[in-house]
Amino acid sequence: MKVFNTLTRQKEELKTLEEGKVKIYACGPTVYNYIHIGNARPLCVFDILRRYLEYRGYDVRFVQNFTDIDDKIIRRANEEGVDYKTISEKYIEEFWKDTEGLNVKKATVHPKATENIDEIIDIISTLIEKGYAYEADGDVYFSPKKFSGYGKLSHQPLEELEAGARIMVGEVKKEPMDFALWKNAKPGEPYWESPWGNGRPGWHIECSAMNRRFHGKTIDIHCGGQDLIFPHHENEIAQSECCNDAPFANYWMHNGYITVDNVKMSKSLNNFFTVRDVANEYGYEPIRYLLISSQYRSPINYSVDIIEQCKASLVRLYTCRDNLDFAIKNAEEGEATQEIKDMLEARRQQFITAMDDDLNTADAIASIFELVRDINTKVISAKANKADCEAAAKMFDELCDVLGLVYNRKTESLDDEVEALIAQRTQARKERNWAEADRIRDELKAMGIVLEDTAQGVKWHKA
Repeated sequence: MKVFNTLTRQKEELKTLEEGKVKIYACGPTVYNYIHIGNARPLCVFDILRRYLEYRGYDVRFVQNFTDIDDKIIRRANEEGVDYKTISEKYIEEFWKDTEGLNVKKATVHPKATENIDEIIDIISTLIEKGYAYEADGDVYFSPKKFSGYGKLSHQPLEELEAGARIMVGEVKKEPMDFALWKNAKPGEPYWESPWGNGRPGWHIECSAMNRRFHGKTIDIHCGGQDLIFPHHENEIAQSECCNDAPFANYWMHNGYITVDNVKMSKSLNNFFTVRDVANEYGYEPIRYLLISSQYRSPINYSVDIIEQCKASLVRLYTCRDNLDFAIKNAEEGEATQEIKDMLEARRQQFITAMDDDLNTADAIASIFELVRDINTKVISAKANKADCEAAAKMFDELCDVLGLVYNRKTESLDDEVEALIAQRTQARKERNWAEADRIRDELKAMGIVLEDTAQGVKWHKA
């Protein structure tokens, strides 16, 4: 498998630190509000990275944090007249609801910043001892100028990065580029005790601390949104490598931006949509489909027309799978044929080739739709035997599961009265009593049961 490494700006073969195992860290949300569709893209994309690596036999340890203390959380708590924990815990619960709806698997570990204060303090203390950081009036700052590798992820020299930096009112740092590792507590703010006084961690240091605690000094893959490359991930590299004297992450993967009606998503433009709002209108699965329908590094556009197209695509997938269930139920017994085995394996290899090429989900989805076409023509329409139908269903489920699609299938049953009416209609058709067959069909339709006569027999669904 090859992945595009932001650090080197090229596709590289994935070689893990330990054979058969992968350590992945994905930056999680700051829990002060519902997640928006921009947050949802890395959640879905890197869920698929994990699923695919597991599909290929890797033992994946996937860590994703919660930032549960932050200026935004404190501000929201003050607005609502509650403490910060009330806000963070509320939106962690809302996060679980949305990620379950999106079919995102829980990480191996979901650490919280506030549960890792000791680790954070230990790293900051080491950075001060080594001369990379300094204390100033209860704040602690990191000095990027003292790290020769600063800018290697964003591929910008320190001079260019420094040109846009400034010292904000109230900051006591020495240089504009210096960033906070520890913030002195303001009156009324939550705080933790530290060697530098009461305060709380900066944003960047928490990920370095949780990475080291749950993965060790070096990880295989660090991933997140493109917007995190600078300064967040750049700062993570600097503080981690200076503290640990070891590479921080061997591969960096970043997903592209989302636009809304071809305009960058922004609260100021009133085109900012939460996952919950979109799901209430269209359901969760069309959102997941949209977010993985393009290769992850490409920008993606959200619009009503596009989400409707995603719904239509999902209907095709669900219809194929339902037709397979019906075919299995009605097919004749027989052994699996070589033709079908070869066809299914060819589609599986096509899927793997796409995913091995930097997680190309767009081409992977295309291979599934080609599988659907083959199933429709060579299995369902051809009245294939039961073994072939079951093999087709197994392959369909296997590939869709890697992408986390077709996860809302429902098994519906009919009561005895309806079953009896369908049987009576089937008998009437055998006896060529078309008037009686039509009468029963209309009766069932009035009961909310729609019938479809196919070559394999009668199918039904609820209206």
